[in-house]
Amino acid sequence: MLLASRRAFLCLAAATAVARPAHAADDPAAQLIEKVAAEVIQLIKTTTGAQREAGIRDVLVRYFDLPYMGRAALATHWQATSPDQRERFLKAVVSAEARAYSERFGQYGGQTLNVTRVTQRPNGVSVVDSKLTQSDGQPINIQWEVRDSGQGLRITDVKIEGVSMVMTRRSDFNSYISNHGGKVEPLIDELEARAKR
Repeated sequence: MLLASRRAFLCLAAATAVARPAHAADDPAAQLIEKVAAEVIQLIKTTTGAQREAGIRDVLVRYFDLPYMGRAALATHWQATSPDQRERFLKAVVSAEARAYSERFGQYGGQTLNVTRVTQRPNGVSVVDSKLTQSDGQPINIQWEVRDSGQGLRITDVKIEGVSMVMTRRSDFNSYISNHGGKVEPLIDELEARAKR
């Protein structure tokens, strides 16, 4: 669900600087992506272990619309959950993702994330297009969906080369739920267990 297939955050984590074209200079959605990138880069350069994990968790909580992403990832299963299950689910996802990302982040690699364009959709979503320029390969296209749901701008999805983080999580979670009697509770238990490993 969150950030990305893990590849999304790994790509972001590798970025060394954020550049933007003049037409995106004053766009709040582009500025949000730059801020997130800068904070993740700083975490990778200066922290390890539990400190890095806590920092990644903080980035997820502050800059991503986790309730929206959780509902989207669980899809029809969201309505079948209790308020307690929803709270546990969101907390477990954040903890599991923060741990996974902190363990998988490599060393600071010197790549650059360039914001290339911001497109406003009629539904209030801003789509921020960017390219991760790698020192030894083709640039990777990363598209960020940003919206304001009443708490300021938040990231609601990340697409790597057109593959949606939220849709990938939805597929993974639906498969897990289907394989466990159609119940959400086993998924929550698994996510909680992952967060503690």
